[in-house]
Amino acid sequence: MFQKDYWISSFEKLKDTKYLALIAIFIAMKTIVSMYVIPVSDNLHIAFTFLFVAVESSIIGPVAAIVSGAITDIISFIAFPKGPFFFGYTLSSMLGSFIYALFFYRTKITFPKILCAKALVNYGVNVLLGSLWSKMLYAKGYLYYASTSLIKNTLLLPIEVIALYFIFRYLTPYLKKRNLY
Repeated sequence: MFQKDYWISSFEKLKDTKYLALIAIFIAMKTIVSMYVIPVSDNLHIAFTFLFVAVESSIIGPVAAIVSGAITDIISFIAFPKGPFFFGYTLSSMLGSFIYALFFYRTKITFPKILCAKALVNYGVNVLLGSLWSKMLYAKGYLYYASTSLIKNTLLLPIEVIALYFIFRYLTPYLKKRNLY
């Protein structure tokens, strides 16, 4: 991960037509899936986009994942606006993609790695940063958003980790066969 080649190989994906097409397909899928959420409360919902983000990040690496995360957030907002545009959410999308890539790109994906990556995204990005963005945009305080987000993300963590585990378990042979993983 801390080798120059690791970062260069991810950056090179942004120049390769095959990977650019794949990134475009993932952006389209993530944009469409982001439209289908289950509302929980004020500015809080259950989404399934993380499955696509994690798989894409495992294929394209951290540099390309950051770019894809930014483009996906902006296109999703343009296609299906939910509230005002705020760059903080774009930053969160980029950071989530980056975290998944750090844990899953060019490495064997194990249950502990999935758990660590998902916990970092759920608590670091969704709870800490997401609550800050909500506080900046809406009327209630940080603790309100943090507490509701903490409960939601804690309840969903085991379900999301298991879902990712099975996605990677059954998708990895196919990705290896296609030289994508």
